[in-house]
Amino acid sequence: MYAVIETGGKQYKVEKGDILRVEKLDAEVGDKVVIDKVFLVANGDDLKIGAPYVEGSKVEAVVKKHDKAKKIIVYKYRAKKNYRKKQGHRQPYTEIEIESIN
Repeated sequence: MYAVIETGGKQYKVEKGDILRVEKLDAEVGDKVVIDKVFLVANGDDLKIGAPYVEGSKVEAVVKKHDKAKKIIVYKYRAKKNYRKKQGHRQPYTEIEIESIN
């Protein structure tokens, strides 16, 4: 059984037991999170597709940890203008584990 969900403006294909890194959520470590934006639910040959979401479907997950991703470097440069700007960024994320698909 799997589902396609949306969280943080991105779509993920999830199954029970999957561990995902999603955009930072407002939840404490150990809290249960219910995601009700479910686009598709598949259980063997039974396939439910929403328009845009499947009615009554939800995915339950547990927050494992909050952290920041690896640093990326943003470098701006203009030729012949003596303009250089270097900036680093670390995107915060939440790691969740999928418990059930209803």
